[in-house]
Amino acid sequence: MFLFFWYFSGVTQLLILLSDSAGFTGFRQSALVSTLWMIPLILFPARMRWLAAMIGIPLWICSLAGFGYFLVYGQEFSQSVIFIMFESNQSEASEYLMQYFAWWMVPLFIGYGLGAWLLWRKLRPVYLPWPKAIFACLLLFTLSLGYTVTRQLIINADSHRALDKIEDRLEPATPWQLIVGYHQYRQQLSNMQAMLKNKNSVAPVKHLSDARAGLPSTLVLVIGESTNRQRMSLYGYPRQTTPNLDRLRNQLDVFDNVVTPRPYTIEALQQILTFADQENPDRYLTTPSVVNLMKQAGYKTFWITNQQTMTKRNTMLTTLSQEADKQVYLNNNREQNARQYDDDVLKPFDNVLADPALRKFVVVHLLGTHMNYQYRYPPEYEFFTDRRGVPPNVTDHQLSTYNSYDNAVRFNDQVVSTLIEHFAATKPDGFLLYLSDHGEAVFDPDHPDVLGRSEGAPTAPMYTVPFIIWRSPSWKAHQQLDLASMTSRPYSSAHFIHTWANLAGLHFDELDYSKSLVSTQYQVHPLLIGNPEHPKNLIDFSEISPGLSQPLAREKEIAKSARRKTINSHL
Repeated sequence: MFLFFWYFSGVTQLLILLSDSAGFTGFRQSALVSTLWMIPLILFPARMRWLAAMIGIPLWICSLAGFGYFLVYGQEFSQSVIFIMFESNQSEASEYLMQYFAWWMVPLFIGYGLGAWLLWRKLRPVYLPWPKAIFACLLLFTLSLGYTVTRQLIINADSHRALDKIEDRLEPATPWQLIVGYHQYRQQLSNMQAMLKNKNSVAPVKHLSDARAGLPSTLVLVIGESTNRQRMSLYGYPRQTTPNLDRLRNQLDVFDNVVTPRPYTIEALQQILTFADQENPDRYLTTPSVVNLMKQAGYKTFWITNQQTMTKRNTMLTTLSQEADKQVYLNNNREQNARQYDDDVLKPFDNVLADPALRKFVVVHLLGTHMNYQYRYPPEYEFFTDRRGVPPNVTDHQLSTYNSYDNAVRFNDQVVSTLIEHFAATKPDGFLLYLSDHGEAVFDPDHPDVLGRSEGAPTAPMYTVPFIIWRSPSWKAHQQLDLASMTSRPYSSAHFIHTWANLAGLHFDELDYSKSLVSTQYQVHPLLIGNPEHPKNLIDFSEISPGLSQPLAREKEIAKSARRKTINSHL
C-alpha cells in the first residue's frame, strides 16, 4: 500500500537522488507526504482497491509532468517551471509538449504506468480493529502533514511564513507541487492586480527631473522573446540570420555583453521593467514600473503586444500592461497558429507613431523566437533548410528544429528592422531600444542535447540576449553620449530601468548611475543568475560562461569580488 502511493513521487525523486542533481531532502519528504493517501484505505478496507484507483489515477497523471521533465533535463520539476506552466495557455503548453516529445519517451512512460498498475494489482486490504485503525490513521496523518503543520505554526508567528514553509515541505510530492505552484501563481497574480488597482498607493520616484521636459520625444522599447544573440549574425553567428540589422549596423549601438537574470519571461520582466533585481526580487510589487516612470515624466504610454491574451487580464504580464494609457492586444486566438506573426505589430505601431501626443512612450512586445519555432515565421521565410552553417554536433533528428530556430531569428530580424525603419521615417526626436527577455538553448555545441530553458541546468544561450539601440540624429546631438565605447560592458538586464531612465534624460533620487549601462559612472556589478528565492544558489553568469573577452578580465575579477560581497551582505 505504501509503495503504491510512494511510487508516484518516489520514482522521480529516487532518479533525482541517484543522478546527484539534488540531495536527500526531496526523497525523504516525498516518502513522508505519500503516507497520507493510505488513510482512506485503512478506514475502508472493503473498498480498498476502488479507493486506491480513484486516488492513484490522478496522482499518476500529476506525476507525469515531473517524471517527463526529469527525462528531458535530468532535473527536478522546479517551482519556476510550475510558474511558467500556469502562465502558459493550452496551445502554448501543447507546443512545448510537441517540441520536447521524443519516441524513446513512449516506452519509458508505458513502463512507468505499468509499474503503478502492477503495484495496484498487488494491493490487499488491511483489516484492523476500529481503535487500531484510528490510531494508525492518526500516526500516518502526523507523519505526512500533522507534524510539519504543527511545527511551522509554532515556530513561525507569521502565518504567511508558516504557510510558505509548509508548502516547501509538501512540494516534492505529487500532487502538491502543482497545488503549491497554482497557489503561488494566484498569489503573485493577486499582488499584481492589487498593485494595478491601487497604483496611487505606489509612491512615484522622488524629485524627478527631465532634461527634455516640454520637448517632443518618442521613445520605443521593443521586447523580444526567447532570442539568443549567439544565433544572430549581427553578433558574429556565421549564418545570415539578421541580414537587415547587419545592413543597419552603422546606425546601431550593439551591446555584446548583456545577460538576463532569469530564463523565463514573467520572472525576467518583473526585474527588467521595474526596480526589482536578483537581490530584491519583490520590489516589482512596491516600486514604479518603467511605464509608471514614463507617465510621471509626462509621456503618453502605449503597449502593443503579440503575446497571446485570452482576455485583457488573464496573465500577470497583461496586468502589467494595463498600466499604460492605451493597449493593443493582437493575439486573442485560442491557438498560436501560423497566421499570428509578429509583423502584425507594424500597423498599430504606425498608428501610435501618428498619434498627435507631443511625448510618447511605446512598448512593443513580440512573440519573437518563442517555441514552437516553425510557428514564428511565414512559409516564405523557410530560408535555412539544410546543413550549411550548422555545427557538426547537430544530429539529423535535431536539424529541423535547429533550422526552424534560425528561420525564426531571421524573421524576427525582419520585424525589428522594419520597426526601426518605420520609426526613423517619422524623423523622431528619440530612440528605439530592442532587447530580448531571455535567450534559448537550441542544440548549441557546448551543450548539444539541450533544448529550451532550465534554471536548474543553466547554459549560456539561455541568458545571452541582444541589446540594441537606434538613436535619431537629433537625439544624438542633444545627448552626446559615446555609446560606442560602452558596448562591451558586462551588464545584467535586471538593472535595465536605470539604463532606460539615463537614456531618456531622466533624473530622480532612486536612479543609480552605477547600474546604468550608458553612464560615465557605470560600475561592474555581479551578473547574478538563478532563482532569488534561494539566494545561496545564485551564481555569477561568468561561472557558466568563461567566454568573456580578455580586455574584460580585470572587470570580470571585480565582478566576482562584488558578487561575493553582495551575496554575503544579502545572506
